[in-house]
Amino acid sequence: MSTTTPGRVLALDVGERRIGVALSDPDRIIASGQPTLNAKPLKQALEQIQRLIEREQVTQVVIGLPLTLRGEVGPQAEVIHRFVAELKKSVSVPVHLQDERLTSVAADRSLEAMGVRRNKRREHIDQLAAVLILQSYLDTQRMQIRPSTTADADYADDYDDYDEEQDDYDD
Repeated sequence: MSTTTPGRVLALDVGERRIGVALSDPDRIIASGQPTLNAKPLKQALEQIQRLIEREQVTQVVIGLPLTLRGEVGPQAEVIHRFVAELKKSVSVPVHLQDERLTSVAADRSLEAMGVRRNKRREHIDQLAAVLILQSYLDTQRMQIRPSTTADADYADDYDDYDEEQDDYDD
């Protein structure tokens, strides 16, 4: 199956203790958080993921890959590669990796901005990180397969006209 196959996409933010989960709608536009899973025991986590894939008719899985800030594979990314290898033995859908640098930081800051207390943030940070991973993946896929259309060109022309009108006001 290619990345353009219709159907839901499941995203996982795999941590040492918890696995954040997000699921797309069938049209692959919106990512929604799902209940967080326990990462251990691994066998149980893999079984839960497999059941979720079957129940929600997921056609592919995206897993956040925590590269270093330099974009290199560090110790945590190696852990994720091992997890992916185990998951691929358990599921029959394609599994993709998505750069997830700083998604947990972004999730924590978003929760803080919403006024969520620090002790409650832990419960939601993995889920929100999975949502951010999935939404980034969906947006990237949509941009890659979106053909250029006449409507896009018309919009660009309208925007150019708007810029020119703004320039007139600046004088």
